[in-house]
Amino acid sequence: MKDTVAQIAEEIKDFAITSEETLEEYRLQFLSKKGKVTSLLSKIGTAPKEERAELGQLINKLKQEAQTRYDEAKQELQKSSTKQFGAKDDITLPGAEPIVGGFHPLTIGMEEIKSVFTRLGFTIADGPELEDDFHNFTALNFPPEHPARDMQDTFFIRKDEKDLDDLVLRTHTSPVQIRLMKDQKPPVRAIMPGRVYRNESVTYKSYFMFHQVEALYVDKNVTFAELKETLIILAKMMFGDDVKYRLRPSYFPFTEPSLEMDIWNDQKDTWMEILGAGMVDPNVLKAVDVDPEIYSGFALGLGVERMTMAKYGLTDIRDMYQNDVRLLSQFNQLI
Repeated sequence: MKDTVAQIAEEIKDFAITSEETLEEYRLQFLSKKGKVTSLLSKIGTAPKEERAELGQLINKLKQEAQTRYDEAKQELQKSSTKQFGAKDDITLPGAEPIVGGFHPLTIGMEEIKSVFTRLGFTIADGPELEDDFHNFTALNFPPEHPARDMQDTFFIRKDEKDLDDLVLRTHTSPVQIRLMKDQKPPVRAIMPGRVYRNESVTYKSYFMFHQVEALYVDKNVTFAELKETLIILAKMMFGDDVKYRLRPSYFPFTEPSLEMDIWNDQKDTWMEILGAGMVDPNVLKAVDVDPEIYSGFALGLGVERMTMAKYGLTDIRDMYQNDVRLLSQFNQLI
């Protein structure tokens, strides 16, 4: 019996524990209910009486040694499975910055423009992108054969059908002004942001789809001086107090007098038009049942793409529609 105990002790000593699997195999072979050490305890009763006490002590000692070997091996395996910081690891260093998405430059530009106008007391109005001829042209002082219609190359959805109004993809967000003034009597002070569509050639400064923000202010005694001051405030809030700008006369069917605003583009070394504006034409007020003898107002419309390009030094409008991550990632922290 003593020889068996010594033999099992040698097996315990020589058993290689190198993994969780071999550790479990060790436990089953020596420490489980049917393991070799446990089986020895059940055989003590078969030994001569004078040897039982000594034999019991030997087996208990063997059991303790087997359990100690098991516990130490388990602890070592747990340590090796946990990463230990070495001499080259500095846990005080900041963690790696996660890669996150950001806002598109057009979204940033749009939000900045809306922020300027809301700070000036303008609300935000919205309308459909699919418009009828009345709201897109007629109510804005574009008679059927008016040459000003040729200024805007239109995507027609439905045209020249008997007793049906033409349907177009809106060429500007001005139709929202008409809808707003038909639903709300003056005073009106709102902006109309959104997408617009024109059948134009794609170049570095023009695209067949782009974004506009138009503004409308109608009340009693609205003056051209208020329009001019609003434009100057807008330019300075968008581009800084040192922005170089100019106002020049222009023509739009729905405003009279009309003007355009340019800012100096350092990248192109030239002036860049950013918006058109003017005093609301009396015919537009009449079309929505507002008395031009009592009320006056101004309207302006700006291109979000051009404003964004001028603010952030972009030189080609097409870059904003290519989804180039090298460009978009530069705007992650700007809003």
